[in-house]
Amino acid sequence: MHEVKYFKTVITVCGAVCVSAILFAFNNVTPPKARTLKAKTALVLKKPEDNRFKKTILYNDLNEPMELAVAPDKRVFFIERAGNFFVYDPIGNKTTLVYKFPVKAVEKILQGMLGMTIDPNFSTNNYIYFYYSTMVGDAYKNRLSRFVISKTSVLNLQSEKVLLDVPLDAEVSAHSGGSLAWDKNKNLYLSTGDNTVPFESEGYAPIDSRPGRSTFDAERSAGNTNDLRGKVLRIHPEANGTYTIPDGNLFAKGTPKALPEIYVMGCRNPYRISVDQETSTLYWGEVGPDAGTKGKQGPRGYDEINQAKKAGNFGWPYFVGDNQPYNKYDFATKTVGELYDVNAPENLSSNNTGMRILPPAQKALVWFPYDTSPEFPILGKGGRCIIGGPVYHYDKNLKSSTKFPEYYDKVLFVGDYMRSWIFGVRMDENQNYQSLEQLMETNGDFRRPIDMKFGPEGSFYVLEYGSAYGLDNPDARLVRVDYNGGNRAPVAKIATQDTIGLIPYQVALGQKSFDYDTGDKLTYTWLLNGKTVISKAESPVYTFRKNGIYKITLKVTDAAGKSSTDSKVIKVGNTLPQVVITSTANSSFFFPTQQDFNYKVSIKDHEDKIIDIKRAKINLSYIAKVENNANLIGHQEIAPTYNYGKALMAKSDCKACHQVYTKVLGPPFVEVAKHYAGNKDAVDLLANKIIKGGNGVWGEHAMSAHPQLSKDDASEIVKYILTLNNQKATVMLPQQGIVTLKDHSSNPDAGRYILTASYTDKGGAITPLTTIQAVVLRPAKVYANDVDMYSNIPKRNKVITVADDQAYFVLKNIDLKNISQLTYNYSARNLDGTIEVHTDSPTGTVVSTLNFTGVPSGNKLNEQSTSITDPQGNHDLYFVFTKSPANSKGWINLEWVNFDMAK
Repeated sequence: MHEVKYFKTVITVCGAVCVSAILFAFNNVTPPKARTLKAKTALVLKKPEDNRFKKTILYNDLNEPMELAVAPDKRVFFIERAGNFFVYDPIGNKTTLVYKFPVKAVEKILQGMLGMTIDPNFSTNNYIYFYYSTMVGDAYKNRLSRFVISKTSVLNLQSEKVLLDVPLDAEVSAHSGGSLAWDKNKNLYLSTGDNTVPFESEGYAPIDSRPGRSTFDAERSAGNTNDLRGKVLRIHPEANGTYTIPDGNLFAKGTPKALPEIYVMGCRNPYRISVDQETSTLYWGEVGPDAGTKGKQGPRGYDEINQAKKAGNFGWPYFVGDNQPYNKYDFATKTVGELYDVNAPENLSSNNTGMRILPPAQKALVWFPYDTSPEFPILGKGGRCIIGGPVYHYDKNLKSSTKFPEYYDKVLFVGDYMRSWIFGVRMDENQNYQSLEQLMETNGDFRRPIDMKFGPEGSFYVLEYGSAYGLDNPDARLVRVDYNGGNRAPVAKIATQDTIGLIPYQVALGQKSFDYDTGDKLTYTWLLNGKTVISKAESPVYTFRKNGIYKITLKVTDAAGKSSTDSKVIKVGNTLPQVVITSTANSSFFFPTQQDFNYKVSIKDHEDKIIDIKRAKINLSYIAKVENNANLIGHQEIAPTYNYGKALMAKSDCKACHQVYTKVLGPPFVEVAKHYAGNKDAVDLLANKIIKGGNGVWGEHAMSAHPQLSKDDASEIVKYILTLNNQKATVMLPQQGIVTLKDHSSNPDAGRYILTASYTDKGGAITPLTTIQAVVLRPAKVYANDVDMYSNIPKRNKVITVADDQAYFVLKNIDLKNISQLTYNYSARNLDGTIEVHTDSPTGTVVSTLNFTGVPSGNKLNEQSTSITDPQGNHDLYFVFTKSPANSKGWINLEWVNFDMAK
């Protein structure tokens, strides 16, 4: 058994211990201030390895999950926006629909079932609270009600007690809030959104007070002391279904033009809230406005992690982030006024029914824009939708093998729906910000977290919304994260390469299993089709004597009995076809003046005595831009369908709001392609829209800004989208012939040609098998930032700088046929040396050598050529830099190397 250990560290400075410095140094972050404490020793906790956390899917295929609550008996209650109320029972590992609330009539306005929580005394009173949309008379309201649910999870509908109704402008399809939480004094907190249209203020403050525009004015709600919207409310529920007002809210009962329920005002969309059960400090994630850059109306948009140690005004719609002020703005005349006063914000809107002078604004605990945050760069960049989460309190007396460790004691957990991460916010003893740290960075796989809570056993429960907004996502799910501070299960991993063959088929069942706990003795069990034990050897050899498709499973068990499995499919009764593409031309490069490429595709198959050419597919494609040639070489299944814009999109947040064929928040990509077909300005127009954000073409929902994207990359995404309206049938080529290379004429130093050949056999005795081969032609001029691998070359811009002896870069799978020499464009400063080209390793056969001589001011790039020998066949080429002498202080800059064709 292996336990996580603590480390006791003592650093004495002037007779004191700087504990803060120890903690921050240990976590590789810098403290805002070094705090000197009187204590002589400090206990420094080691960050747990990610592999100590195990994520278990409790229930999946949800439809817009919203909020959850974990009962003392570990039942998990959770809701979907359309009205479904579920319970997960850990005893039977079963999820059941408890009740479907009739909120479907208001789905079109993006309201519905918004929040839920259970009473602090749930074990005895069985009270459960819901916040949901309903009709009250002829008007929509968002209602807070209490119900009673039995120990067997039967909801008593007649027990409903209505506590509170919040006004709702139903035509506004955004900013509902709806999260519920409790403090240590059993006060109930409810978050409400500003219920304001954000789409016609260009991503800045929606303060349009013109007649008939009230729903475009957040001053009527978030900035209004006499309105429940855009707030966090705090009430004390009573047993009879009413509530009282606790002391310490923002406005005392009886204050003119102010509502006593308000604890926090100035909120835009406080989507998820939590309250620290030890301090009663309120935390929430504030989903911010969309402006990607600073403009005449004010600052760019920020999402916020907020903290309220006491009641206060958090600024919206007058301030954002760390109290950055907006300008007063006249939407009728487009006139920009003075900045709002952070100490006395003034609400002059005609829609305001509350106080004119508001309480001073409070800044966020953490704030971050679409682009990388200067203050909090660890949060990255991209779309944003912050989700508040709980503060964890470690209980050493809690008997639980899955509770989170002491390392996370008093850490606030928050998530981001768009960026699909969960971070811990560390604070000092006074709850002041110290640092951020990602949870399960390598193995979290959080699918857009939408709510999170700790259970009574100390495990972490997360609702994941799934891939796209507003859809019934198959990856929307309830998960539980358990911590394992002791013995970990081994990791089974089959490594055999023998997976397809003919009887009698002898397979060496190799494996590369391991155990994170060094020294654990492992045992191995190999199973055939999950039932029959065929061996208990570590790496046995097994002979298959009948045709068929078999599943081999390896079970690896440690001395404590923990185990894991891995499986692989073995196909017996057919073999893969052999497909070979040959050419008398060079098969790695195309050249500026080259027009033709000859090829021949040879196909053989052991089972197909006669090759049916109709089962072959041969085609040529051209890619104008790629991220890196290494994505294509050796990945024949990727090369034929590769698109640079599509690859960029896959890494972005586009698919949270768009799908190719299905409408989500935004239109499907095929509709965008149709809409802009034939528009010569479409690429420039849409690229700018991606970067800056926008709305108005496809409905009221705004598109997020993406200032982190370059204009070139945004243009490539647009080009890919526009191709969806012009899907041409692929032209099949003959088995042998000459193809014309013409697409590179406008840019001979970019792009890739891909000649692909595949053959699917007739199945042999089991099932058809397919082999794909591809020849990828890249420009003969290879820029140094477009090579396939680097070693000890840190600077990789258009020109690379090499300062280390024996540093190298690699070009993979290169054919040197018909190549007579290499030409380098380089400069060497105070450095003599060589560039040797080795085959297949840094110490392989040398096929070319360039001797270079440095100069004192070697900044000007010059061309120099040297011969190269063809080693026959394709090889990885290692360009190794040798300094003379090895300890020289100079460096060499290299822009490109050209493979010159023999004349």
